Amino acid sequence: MLRRLFFLFMIMAVFLFSIGCQRTESNVKENKSPPTTVEQENKKETKETSWTFPLTGMPTNEKTMQRAVAVMINNYPAARPQSGLHKADIVYEVLAEGDITRLLAIYQSEQPEIIGPVRSARDYFIQLSNGFHALYVCHGWSPEAQTLLKSGAADYVNGLFYDGTLFWRDRTRKAPHNSYISFENIKKGAEKNGYAFEEEVRPLPFFTNDLTNAVKATNIDVVYSKRSYAHVHYAYDGTKYVRSSGGEPTVDRETNTPVAVENVFVIEATHQIIDDYGRRDIDFTSGGRGYLFQEGTMQEVEWKNIDGRLLPYKDGVPLGFTRGKTWIQVVPNLEQVQYE
Repeated sequence: MLRRLFFLFMIMAVFLFSIGCQRTESNVKENKSPPTTVEQENKKETKETSWTFPLTGMPTNEKTMQRAVAVMINNYPAARPQSGLHKADIVYEVLAEGDITRLLAIYQSEQPEIIGPVRSARDYFIQLSNGFHALYVCHGWSPEAQTLLKSGAADYVNGLFYDGTLFWRDRTRKAPHNSYISFENIKKGAEKNGYAFEEEVRPLPFFTNDLTNAVKATNIDVVYSKRSYAHVHYAYDGTKYVRSSGGEPTVDRETNTPVAVENVFVIEATHQIIDDYGRRDIDFTSGGRGYLFQEGTMQEVEWKNIDGRLLPYKDGVPLGFTRGKTWIQVVPNLEQVQYE
């Protein structure tokens, strides 16, 4: 009798234990609430911003396959203010003839509606453009640049052959300071010549540098000559370097948007006059000294040509750019640069 009661007791105990486990599991399932709207949005945002633009490091919602486009921009005083400079990812400012600089604006993350005034090619600008395998856009060329482009050194669209079709003249300005092109017409020029307009662009290095020993520098002056129009100034506003030239703010002609960038990279390169017109040869292969301005500071650096790109190094170690836009100022001598 006792054995039978003990047996019944054990069965009841097992039965009650199983019910308790089921209730506990049920409670756990009920307490496991679905993700909130905020959690869902955070996951969605993380997924959507998993890509970055290769030449600015800024986030984008999808992988970009826009080929880099490099446009020769006139920087003569009569050509200012220019159109589309504020949307360039990278701009090189380099002397052409005399004390007049010319700009190579490289576009990838943004495509301005109007770009210009467009000016003639120089061989060293083609060299810089090729560092990004960019479609090169110019209006005219020097003898050296003509030889390079005709030999197939780069894919190019030249206003000499599309004046009045892809390129147009602004009647409020005098030639040669009045040639303009749209990004849409650049695309048409690529199609006419069978050039690719989509490709994966190799990214620049973007990472945070150690600025512990960097010098504070919130004002930068790059003096290409004693003439005021050849003076470039950058003022750091706490986030970006706001540019002016010849004492006037560098703004977009159509929108009045200021040119403001996260990186100013100044490099010293050897310049040589090669003809009676004052055209130059500039050594972009040997490397040399430079200044890297970021986040209101300056570091003395070296620059190296890495696969056609001019990049900053310190003690042989590569430095990163701050995410955003970059202007690269090329000077014959770093003594032409002042900062405070």
